[in-house]
Amino acid sequence: MTSPGDALPLGRRALMAGVAGSVGAVALSTGTAQAQPGAPEAAKRRYPENWPAQEPYGRADAREELWPRDDNSFVLPLELRPRDEELGRVWMRDTYVNCFEVDGRPLYVATGTTRVPGLTAAGPWNDGIFVWTARSLHGPWKLADTTKIRPDAERGKVWSPEFVGENRPGRTVVAPWQEYWYDDGQFGKRGNAWAPELHYFRGKWYLVACMGDHSVKVGSFVLVSEGGVEGPYRLIEGNYDKPFGESFIGGPSWIKPGAYFHIDGSIYTEGKDAWLVLHNHLYAKFRPDMEDIEPATNLPLFQQKPYTPEPYLEGAYVFRHGGKYYLLHAAWDRTSIDAYGSPRYAYEAGAAGRTQYQYDVIVAVADRFEGPYSERWTAGVGAGHNNFFEDRDGELWATFFRNPAAGYWADPSRVDDAAVPGVVRVEWTGPKGNRLYVKR
Repeated sequence: MTSPGDALPLGRRALMAGVAGSVGAVALSTGTAQAQPGAPEAAKRRYPENWPAQEPYGRADAREELWPRDDNSFVLPLELRPRDEELGRVWMRDTYVNCFEVDGRPLYVATGTTRVPGLTAAGPWNDGIFVWTARSLHGPWKLADTTKIRPDAERGKVWSPEFVGENRPGRTVVAPWQEYWYDDGQFGKRGNAWAPELHYFRGKWYLVACMGDHSVKVGSFVLVSEGGVEGPYRLIEGNYDKPFGESFIGGPSWIKPGAYFHIDGSIYTEGKDAWLVLHNHLYAKFRPDMEDIEPATNLPLFQQKPYTPEPYLEGAYVFRHGGKYYLLHAAWDRTSIDAYGSPRYAYEAGAAGRTQYQYDVIVAVADRFEGPYSERWTAGVGAGHNNFFEDRDGELWATFFRNPAAGYWADPSRVDDAAVPGVVRVEWTGPKGNRLYVKR
């Protein structure tokens, strides 16, 4: 999420609470009709309607209107690396895109989880984090120019466990817990970075990411650039010894006790302040120097209305629009057959008769960052583990990647079209509805 200070100047069809003229402009961007002249500004546009909540709470909305489609979305034409030539596009999970004003001009950034040649996924190891930039959402998208920093390294790679040799006294690029390692033969080489995000805050670039399930320690960390978006990046002080937060028992069986922390870290900024957001519903405020969070442990929780029972959620992200706070989570929609023989869709834990279908984005809204948040709704089918952002013209978008791990996009007939850097238009239901949906 970008704060008003980091994003493009307000007034370009961007909506903030109490800015009546902007209300009309954002409504126009959704293609809605204009009211009669002389009507109050906020009433001049008709907003899309909220769909009724799925009952009981926790049911998923699987209607195709909420899918990224050819008429509301596209895959970013990212510059290919040599490894991408055979596939003809970039293989990417956890797609992240945003737009910032830098030196008076809009700059779009894109990043995500990628894999190395020869592997079918981003584990048990990958080779770090790549960044692409563009002046328009439609491109051209170019790899960040890292050649002056590392002339002999692959262009666009801004951080990797491979860069451990760049550590110097007082400057850590790769901490010991982020280095590659080798197990007893179960996986061999291990260590992978997941779900990166880029944020431009107070004139500096921050990259938040996560060391994945095959790492020495699994959890979120932050890098700060000592130059431009291309780096060079170093690790902040709070992550020298471990990821953010406290360790707990969790994750796959091969993760050693004490090695699992909170994954999928995100950053939310507003004004001169910044917060860390973690996937297990936690948050913490960054110190003014952005070198650590406070408190470092016993982090507070968002005030949410959980499902009963609450399934496993991940990919938490906070986005502000219209003076409201939107909390995003990724959840698997599992299908089953109800007592009448009809399909049933719900966000619930795996059980007999429950089949993973789509990896959705579910959203709740609040008046305050910490909550309390409303009941959640399905904002996009198959668009889980994403972010919302505003483009240079104030139009709203979400990212998606089509999760190939299970469900719909794991089907052999579709898997070649999965793991993509996709973006889809988002619509807002106005100051009374206060919901965000994939453009229906």
